[in-house]
Amino acid sequence: MTLPEPQPVPLSGPRFQTDPTELYRQIRREHGAVAPVVLDGDVPAWLVLGYRELHQVTSDPVLFSRDSELWNQWDGIPADWPLLPMIGRKQPSILYTVGERHRERAGVVSDALEAIDPFVLKERAERFADELIDALCGKGSCDIIAEYAMLLPVRVLASCYGFSDEQGPGLVTAMNDMINGQEGALEGQRHLAGSMFALLAAKAEAPGDDVASRMLANTAGFTLEEVAQDLMVMMAAGHQPTADWIGNSLRLMLTDDRFAASLAGGRHSVGEAMNEVLWEDTPTQNVAGRWASRDTHLGGRRIGRGDLLLLGLAAANSDPHVRTDAGAFTGGNNAHLSFGHGEHRCPFPAQEVAETIARTGIEVLLDRLPDVDLAVAEGALARRPSPWLRGLSALPVTYTPTPALGALG
Repeated sequence: MTLPEPQPVPLSGPRFQTDPTELYRQIRREHGAVAPVVLDGDVPAWLVLGYRELHQVTSDPVLFSRDSELWNQWDGIPADWPLLPMIGRKQPSILYTVGERHRERAGVVSDALEAIDPFVLKERAERFADELIDALCGKGSCDIIAEYAMLLPVRVLASCYGFSDEQGPGLVTAMNDMINGQEGALEGQRHLAGSMFALLAAKAEAPGDDVASRMLANTAGFTLEEVAQDLMVMMAAGHQPTADWIGNSLRLMLTDDRFAASLAGGRHSVGEAMNEVLWEDTPTQNVAGRWASRDTHLGGRRIGRGDLLLLGLAAANSDPHVRTDAGAFTGGNNAHLSFGHGEHRCPFPAQEVAETIARTGIEVLLDRLPDVDLAVAEGALARRPSPWLRGLSALPVTYTPTPALGALG
């Protein structure tokens, strides 16, 4: 049975900051597992909220393609549309490549990331975390998001990819502007692209033991632009969600009595908090997208050829049809969709890199600032206004001032 066509839901507004979980519940109640939505500029799309439906979409890359050229809305998309960096046309990145070519590129990306020595990765994460905390520990208070979580992942990734440490802050600003999809998104994309091409030019002249050099050395016949685009995707996908994973996990540990003991090494581990966040407060809420290669039906809706489908990862994780325990502690259950699903899911080596950076960042902070406490009421914490990524705009904390590590020598 085909459901009647409902009024589309704006994929924007303050409820993505205040209570997206309840918003997704309401959309599911009113529209079912697949809901019509409108993006900035009244651009139509479908939001897939059902766990089974999302699994179906990501398991069929032929019917639900990553080829953005299929989109039936391109004629009405302006050149300055702020979501273009996320839904770009003719982008030669791995995100929009399909078939055998995608599998080849995914293999090159996975190999380049898998070659990162896990001990070196952890050492770099610890070193950069200690450097950042050295700048904070004597103050007695800080904003964990702006002064720590938003700086650590990109510093570690930039080092692994081959960038100098000094380039990190500019990359952070560019990527945050691009991912938020607001004013400055296109300029952020240009900055990131310019930085990547400059990095590749330098590594072509003097290769090193880094991801960029390994990508350039592959023998699959990729162009310089393809390599640059894939590095941009890897950097953006590795930085912002990992920063939000750190922030959301620390928020949980600082506000939930179940985790209070773990601040001093008690019963609930950092790993358990991180896993619960992936279920209940995942950094990546929604992903664009997939395009229907022909007319079809999904979740009782008629999907037209070329329609855009958005993957509602956060909504699917709390789907009551598969989560009878929604809102309860998930323990070691890793069946969440926070890393996606199917051949376009986040590569496993990338997941391992993100988890190492996030876990190390949290553990070093709790070790260095053991009495860290929230500086404001939990209800005063605000989220960034993005329907795509869910992260705190600030996480103000207090702690006993301590000397920097360098001052102890």
